[in-house]
Amino acid sequence: MGKLDGKVTLVTGAARGLGRAYAKRLAGLGAKVAVADLNLRAYEEFEAEARDMTAESTVAEIKAMGGTALGIEVDVTDHDAVDAMVARVVHEWGRIDVLVANAGGGRGRPVDTKASTLDPALLQLVTAMNLFGTVYTVNAVAPTMKQQRSGKIITVASIAGTAPSRDGGYAHYGAAKAAIAHYTRYLAQDLGPFGITANCIAPGVIATGRIMATVIPGSIQSNQDRSELIALRRFGTVEDCARVVEFLATDLSDYVTGAVIPVDGGLVRG
Repeated sequence: MGKLDGKVTLVTGAARGLGRAYAKRLAGLGAKVAVADLNLRAYEEFEAEARDMTAESTVAEIKAMGGTALGIEVDVTDHDAVDAMVARVVHEWGRIDVLVANAGGGRGRPVDTKASTLDPALLQLVTAMNLFGTVYTVNAVAPTMKQQRSGKIITVASIAGTAPSRDGGYAHYGAAKAAIAHYTRYLAQDLGPFGITANCIAPGVIATGRIMATVIPGSIQSNQDRSELIALRRFGTVEDCARVVEFLATDLSDYVTGAVIPVDGGLVRG
């Protein structure tokens, strides 16, 4: 039997990259998985992501491995759409046991997003995608989990939210991710009396198609071997992060809440 047999999980931003890995990992543990994304074929935006796919979507991949999955296209910055998404999952499967609020990401290049010169529209977009999207999704899921008096909420920050870049670039993203981490600490206190845990992971440099195509080339350190800044001397993989999500989604973490867990291989950002 799988650790999550009979459980219902919701993963946002699950069409590619890290979210896809989380969804497939939870499905492999026996959970039913609602796969949510702005575009369920978002992997097509990056060649490396498209090469990784074994079927036409994350939903199709899960079904091919014998799992149960439901695909929902949703914009997490639209709280009404998020409410409708959660209502659909509860209508289909009756409950929600695990939420991975992964949708978000950055826009722009680090060299163009210095802390003192942030474009207001870009700031609004990235804050909405990350912080507002996370809060909206949690707000929608919380009533069901409170009624169940159980649940596990996993939010996704970033190492960029725990320490600044050397040149102050990607400040909009880092600030939004720092806010998610601290929001999760508040969330743990709010929901703990209902038997619900809330924890946050903070990935470091994870070699997804998007990161390798857009973030690394636009960094001040683009011309040096970034792995030299990492204690384990390698970039992370999506599975490195998915294993930590497994820990937080199962009974292994029943007495862990309000934690922000770096998954960065010992990265030094200074």
